[in-house]
Amino acid sequence: MAMQRRCFVFLLGGAAVAALPGTSGCSASRIGEAVALSQRSEPLQQAPPDAVQRLLIVGDSTGVGTGASSAQGSLAGLIARDHPRLHIDNRSRDGATFADVLQQLEGEERHDVILVLAGGNDVTRMRALDAVRTDIDRVASMASARATYVVLMPAGNVGNARFFVPPVSWLMTSRSRTLHDLVRAAAMRYQLAYVNLFMEPEADPFARAPHLSAADGLHPSDAGYLVWYRELLAQTDLGDRLSISRDGAESATVPRQAAPPRRT
Repeated sequence: MAMQRRCFVFLLGGAAVAALPGTSGCSASRIGEAVALSQRSEPLQQAPPDAVQRLLIVGDSTGVGTGASSAQGSLAGLIARDHPRLHIDNRSRDGATFADVLQQLEGEERHDVILVLAGGNDVTRMRALDAVRTDIDRVASMASARATYVVLMPAGNVGNARFFVPPVSWLMTSRSRTLHDLVRAAAMRYQLAYVNLFMEPEADPFARAPHLSAADGLHPSDAGYLVWYRELLAQTDLGDRLSISRDGAESATVPRQAAPPRRT
């Protein structure tokens, strides 16, 4: 019990991220699960000899695919299976913040699409919002200079993760809401695509369906990444942008349902 009472170290992608003394914000067992999942995860790469398009993925553990049963079950894996002629350079790393994404974007290569999967660690590490705003803006600027099409896809409502309990979950929800406001504003300024995964608890499938989360209660499972993939396709033009790299591949997803209304 003492360990649980002192469990004010939160993890996202295996990295210690914040401390709130006096709370029982998460369980020791789930911390161990998060660390184990991050140690087993590797970002999917794809380099077909007949590649006709290039995708760069940058970000944190959700870009790596932490929580999926294999790299093929990650978001990058689902994209790869649907686009066999797509070159995928996945530079995501567990524990990365938007500040770390700036380093992942370094280089002179041009890409057809850049997918940015970041923000969860900025939320849980309690980073100053002014610094986060600056980093998001710099990422948006740098990515837009290196790709024809850029998608910003921050994690959803971190406070809805089973990893957290009140009152910590309430704080995580508030910070997640603010993060999405900052990312949405940057997307509008730079005319980038933005995927809104933020939902209040009563509407969030991750809050109501435990199978969408991995064993740590924090990262998506295979089923959770499939939900994210559907949202990525529904809320952006990614499918059209990467259509020539599909080349008749069978979709890794079940038949798509009607796209839900976009949340603002």
